[in-house]
Amino acid sequence: MTNYDLAVAYRIYPKVAKPAVGLPFSDDKLRLSEICLRSFKESLKGLRVKVWVLLDGCPEVYAQLFARYFDSEDLVLVRLPGIGNLPTFGKQIDILLGQNDSRLVYFAEDDYFYLPNQFHRMMDFLRAYDDVDFISPYDHPDCYTLEIHRYPKWLRVHSGNHWRTAASTCLTFLTRKQTLLHNETIFRSYCHHNYDCSLWLALTKFSIFNPFQFLRFAIQQPLLARIVAKAWLYGWFQILFGQQMKLWVPVPGIATHLDGRALSPNVDWGALMNQEMERIQAEELIDARRP
Repeated sequence: MTNYDLAVAYRIYPKVAKPAVGLPFSDDKLRLSEICLRSFKESLKGLRVKVWVLLDGCPEVYAQLFARYFDSEDLVLVRLPGIGNLPTFGKQIDILLGQNDSRLVYFAEDDYFYLPNQFHRMMDFLRAYDDVDFISPYDHPDCYTLEIHRYPKWLRVHSGNHWRTAASTCLTFLTRKQTLLHNETIFRSYCHHNYDCSLWLALTKFSIFNPFQFLRFAIQQPLLARIVAKAWLYGWFQILFGQQMKLWVPVPGIATHLDGRALSPNVDWGALMNQEMERIQAEELIDARRP
């Protein structure tokens, strides 16, 4: 029985994985987590959402943070003893496949900042087209700079947004529960040390069939060669026999990963984060003055 528009598995860790140099509170994980969570909540406006939070080695203050932004009936806190990145992704898969609250599921990480009132656009786009299998809110700069992303792309305009296909993304994405179930084996390969980029290449089947390109990567760009090699190692059956899937991203992005070297382009994310922080501090001041 589906009672919600969206089911979210949101994983959070109390340390800064990649300091976002030049962005507000890049070295204060709790503050950064609140800025990101608040932006996520504001992006979800108008949607009924069930959220499972994987608190991986987090102090209780992180649980209190989520309880402040989501109603108790819509929130499930899953406390974990610091099991790490790979196992928590597996837990996200378990949760989203095990729930019956929504047909649409979202994998969320704690270091993404969102534009307000935009999340519904991804869901509308997913529902509108059968060939939209996955959506990332993040327009990754690698799509414009790395040779592995140089291939013909599909472009589409929907509800005033520009969308294009991508070969790969990170591990924050939207899909249907049924699509996740169909591709469960590929996603679980990440828990066994596959790269995120590699699992996406196995699904989208871009930049993996050209042996001359692979040899050039091996000589000039060893990391890209390892990405392609792992796509084949973990996903050969999907590559040879599985359905080619389409991953889409909005341009400009609806969110960004807070990697200071790889922010989603064409949006002043630092200014937006500062504005969000000013609103949080103003509300805290009001609360402090109440008797």
